[in-house]
Amino acid sequence: MRTRSISTATALAVLFSSAVLSVAAAGSASAASAVVTSPGGIVADGALKRVFVGDSSTGKILAADYSGALVDSVSGISGVSDLAVSDDGATLYAAAGGSHEIVALDAATLDIKARYAVATDTGPRYVAFAGGKAWFSYGDQWSGNLGSVDPAVDPVSGTDAVALGQLPAGAMIHDPALLDTDPSAPGLLAVGQTGISTDSMAVVDVSGTTAQLLAYYSGDYTLNSGIGDIDLVPGAPQVLINGAQRDAYADGKFSAAGAYPSGQKADVAANGLVAQVSGAKVAVYRPDTTQPLRTYATSTSGTADLTWAPDSSRIFALVGTSGGYTLKALTDPTLNVPSLTANAPSTATRGKQLTVTGKLSATVPLPSGVKLQVTRTDLESPSGKALPAVTVKADGTYTFTDTPPAGGTVTYKVAYAGDAAHTAVSASDKVAVSRTTPTLTLNKNGNVYSYGTDVAFTAHLGSTYKNRSVEIWANPFGSDKPNKLVKTGKVNSSGNIAVWVDMTRDTEITAIFKGDARYAPRTVKSTAYARVRISTAVSKHYKTAKIGSTSYYWFHKSTDPLLTTTMTYYKGRQQRFDLQVYSGGKWYSADSEYFALGTSGKSAVSLEAPGRSGIRARMRSVYVNGSSGDNVNTTTYGSWKYLYFSN
Repeated sequence: MRTRSISTATALAVLFSSAVLSVAAAGSASAASAVVTSPGGIVADGALKRVFVGDSSTGKILAADYSGALVDSVSGISGVSDLAVSDDGATLYAAAGGSHEIVALDAATLDIKARYAVATDTGPRYVAFAGGKAWFSYGDQWSGNLGSVDPAVDPVSGTDAVALGQLPAGAMIHDPALLDTDPSAPGLLAVGQTGISTDSMAVVDVSGTTAQLLAYYSGDYTLNSGIGDIDLVPGAPQVLINGAQRDAYADGKFSAAGAYPSGQKADVAANGLVAQVSGAKVAVYRPDTTQPLRTYATSTSGTADLTWAPDSSRIFALVGTSGGYTLKALTDPTLNVPSLTANAPSTATRGKQLTVTGKLSATVPLPSGVKLQVTRTDLESPSGKALPAVTVKADGTYTFTDTPPAGGTVTYKVAYAGDAAHTAVSASDKVAVSRTTPTLTLNKNGNVYSYGTDVAFTAHLGSTYKNRSVEIWANPFGSDKPNKLVKTGKVNSSGNIAVWVDMTRDTEITAIFKGDARYAPRTVKSTAYARVRISTAVSKHYKTAKIGSTSYYWFHKSTDPLLTTTMTYYKGRQQRFDLQVYSGGKWYSADSEYFALGTSGKSAVSLEAPGRSGIRARMRSVYVNGSSGDNVNTTTYGSWKYLYFSN
């Protein structure tokens, strides 16, 4: 069973510099996904097809299936920092630094089988299973070491299953060391760490009674630029450092043996494939190559850790999300993802030939004579119309021509179905194909109507291809009345369609033709205006009589006339009260003042009596668009009311 580890320093660096995986092939996140706050180890169990993830902040271990969905969990594993699985997949081991224990759990049920106390306050930190034992690292910046737990020891025998100080003579480490094992070499353990001024690593044979040192290196970053991640390489006497540098070991020493493109961390599958986190991606490499077999794109929220499934079928990654880190399954790692482009002209004329070009390429060679499926989607074929397939040239380029029968947005999609070594891939490009602008008119623009007049608005549509339908909308002024679809339908044989609108407010009328394959959409507007309804009642007069040809309301000189205006109500509306006085054969403005309308639409104004006879006056109520508190109606003048004051 393969396990891996990564240093806290590297995990934090990746948290702030790497990104979330956002890959279509990854298992989709859901409410049932395994999510942790502070990653504390990850390991896959091939026997149970389970993935275990530790959460150091909550002391929990989560179990997920191979799609990344949460299936079980257990708490009470204080400060869990790393996980390992026994060779048979039956036991899960957790390094619990908070309680200084190695905790053994039933991998199938997550029931705790045993707790092994570690007699040190500097660990355990990392754990790996090799040679039939659970190995762990512990220590501080001045001194580090290895310990082991032998599950074969009978707890009633009196023998302690935990042994400390297991690092072979001749090797020295600082801090709790990173650990790694490889199923193809079940007795080997890789050890690596970065100290204050030096880095060191070792390969240890733990298959026997005591650990034997096979190779050791310690230097001032001369072989590696520090060690933040270490992996044994299957089938070769090598270790992979920081997901990039390959170091061979022989005769007790290490030497450089090649490199992958720069990375931060990695895990190596049983078949030798390398899954590497590097910047904003996770790349998969075949052994000793420099071109990725597959690359999974990432974003900016960080990838904390990753591990292979033991059967090399997928990669499990802890991906940063808003809720912490979510377990994602990255599938089909052996399939190369080709790059496909499609380039069409941005604009074209309907009925005239255009040319589409592009290129298909891959880091793994494609078969010769590859064909691409071509689909055109337009207003005539909204579900897509298959066009003749196009053959890719030896240099990966392709070209084809087409004559678009419809205008508007035309999409050309090219698709490669994939093969045994490549995933399917597609690309598309859009073309704005010209359409004729139709004639569309709407009458009554700028007309003014009395309150409540029923007005017929008529839209006229000229020649089109297939669509003869027009929508007519009415949008009364004022935020309390929404834009409303009044009518939709086909125009008559003369190209006309009409609607009736009750003009109680200024209203914007809109006619919309949505276009068809040959004629472009068109929208026209017409704004008509509605007056308010105004009436004024005069009271407290003692008679009405004419002066000349004008009828007056007669008041005693000491009587205060009461003038009550009724106006179409709108929230916050005011009426303007205009008063004029007659003198020397002319009317002179005496006052204009605004008065609020009640919710009934009424406003009563009392005029102060002049106290002398022979005075002629007149008044009117006015709604002024904007100044009366709103702009819902057009300015409307009420009729003058004439007043005469006698003895």
